[in-house]
Amino acid sequence: MNITFYSLGAAEEVTGSRHVLEIDGKSYLVDCGAFQGSRAEADRKNRNFGIESDHIEAAILTHGHLDHCGLFPLLTKGGYRGNIYATPASRDIASLIMMDSANIQAHDAIYLRKQAQKRGEKFDWTPLYTEKDAIQATSQMVGISYNRPVFIGDGVNLEFFDAGHILGSAMAFITVKKDGKECRILCSGDLGRNDKPIIRNPDTKLPAPDYIVLESTYGDRRHDNNDDAMEKLAAIAKQTVKNKGRILIPAFAIERTQELVYYFHMLVDEGIIPEIPIYVDSPMATNATTIFQVHPECYDEEIKKAFIEHHKNPFGFNSLHFTTSVDESKALNDHPGPLIIISADGMCEAGRITHHLANGIGDPNTTILTVGYMAQNTLGRRIRNKETDLKIHGQWFKRRAAVEEINAFSAHADYFEATEWLNALDTSHLKKILLVHGEPKAQAAFKKYLADHGYPQAEIVHYGKTYDFNE
Repeated sequence: MNITFYSLGAAEEVTGSRHVLEIDGKSYLVDCGAFQGSRAEADRKNRNFGIESDHIEAAILTHGHLDHCGLFPLLTKGGYRGNIYATPASRDIASLIMMDSANIQAHDAIYLRKQAQKRGEKFDWTPLYTEKDAIQATSQMVGISYNRPVFIGDGVNLEFFDAGHILGSAMAFITVKKDGKECRILCSGDLGRNDKPIIRNPDTKLPAPDYIVLESTYGDRRHDNNDDAMEKLAAIAKQTVKNKGRILIPAFAIERTQELVYYFHMLVDEGIIPEIPIYVDSPMATNATTIFQVHPECYDEEIKKAFIEHHKNPFGFNSLHFTTSVDESKALNDHPGPLIIISADGMCEAGRITHHLANGIGDPNTTILTVGYMAQNTLGRRIRNKETDLKIHGQWFKRRAAVEEINAFSAHADYFEATEWLNALDTSHLKKILLVHGEPKAQAAFKKYLADHGYPQAEIVHYGKTYDFNE
């Protein structure tokens, strides 16, 4: 039995997850995600994503975020015709994400062509893939429920366990049995957190793994206390009402938007804040909320009781509005405050949030609230860093809006939570922990913390380096 591992993405960086297990000469791909960062860097890295389609025996998707599923259409476009295994909810979310990505690329091509023509330059940029390619990738996805082992190759079994990150997110537990030998490999995907609303806690009742491929996004940061975060959210809302201003929340359309709706619903229900018009201005978030409604198998007990037993919709209330058309979105610019706008893209690199930022960033009665990870070299990171001069749609703006940050809403486990999760596992057979999905500084801190807390076998994965799973 010959097993090796290497990473072609999310190695000493956070996005673009692409990991490969070589098992007796056959390749098994875990995630095929898009890199997210500055447009030029993202285009270069995604266009040269380093995977030859004809070498892949089977592919696995841990969850539906773009940085985990966004290049599957490129893989199938290149000739891959095998299965892509995912939970049913992840399949639905990934389909939505990939189609949206294809649509954005098509619109970018039109915009960039017009800009090039104005400058009298030759236009030679083409989208990575089209909606047709996204449909092909979706057609190859095979839905596998949690805790249902399936055969995916010669002597290779896959079982999904709940990762507690977003709806349908999974840890991929891969068991290789050959010639009387057995090797168990756990790929965490993005590891979630305990006591988050809507979805269940990350699973800990797993077989004992020999190797763990573990994310490290928050390897050097702790999240805010949830109670403190709710108090801060309420305080920002109350101040916005007083100023008759607006709160702009760049949020990922999947999970984060639904969580925020749930939190605001709870604050209003408990009389902590007055009713404020809330606009979810993202067609994708609107569609994603529908996906949430058709996958109750992923809910935690509290939401399951509210939604199923008491027929109460946890994703909607009187002051909540979903905008779908471009005209409805533009009309929000003239809407009097107070109001709250939740809009994608979560890192402010595309989508309707960029238009709302351009409209409101110079207003001192506007608050920009960041509630999740912002990758390096993105507009979101520059806003979170409270830079004064910001470039949006090719124009410079002076920021006068307030910037607030709440870390408690992150869907990623921080270093303490990830270590607590490890402590709850059966690690009696553990030989190595391979750290992926983290910036170098965060990974170095996490590796040291793990070593100090009983896990000296942690190692930081370097791009393209091969790691032997046969020791």
